[in-house]
Amino acid sequence: MEDDQRIHPSKAADDRASLTSFLDYQRATLAMKCAGLTGEQLKQRAIPTSGLTLLGLVRHAASVERGWFRVTLHSEDVKTPWPGEVGGTFAEFHVEDADVDEAFRVWQEECARARAVVAAFSSLDDTVDFRGETISLRYVLTHMIEEYARHNGHADLLREAIDGTVGE
Repeated sequence: MEDDQRIHPSKAADDRASLTSFLDYQRATLAMKCAGLTGEQLKQRAIPTSGLTLLGLVRHAASVERGWFRVTLHSEDVKTPWPGEVGGTFAEFHVEDADVDEAFRVWQEECARARAVVAAFSSLDDTVDFRGETISLRYVLTHMIEEYARHNGHADLLREAIDGTVGE
């Protein structure tokens, strides 16, 4: 990962800027883990004991962005871009016939929409009621950082298994 284009979060920002910049940093990390690979490499199940692929992680990220920001926080009536289950796992992880360009386009669009939803909230403490729960913007941003960080750990292992590339 020699061409690190990510913007590192400020070490002195306020809470909102810290959370949004750490989330963007995690998003950029996933993109960096996928950079320079072919479609076949992005679809490769590189670890014998796992069905995870880098493209599956990108599609999952798009679904999670949509779910938390557009559905939960913004009350939009939108469905996941890759609905259903296959063999007990979400369809987004089944990438054999997936369109790589579409997956990255949908993910980038969902990230942009998520940023717009966040910008519409005046405070991290603003809440929404969703399915009987009160959920704050702060919670969603924190959860999304955790979600990406966990899956970026998976992406680290996948990328190294695919072509030996390592790095943050």
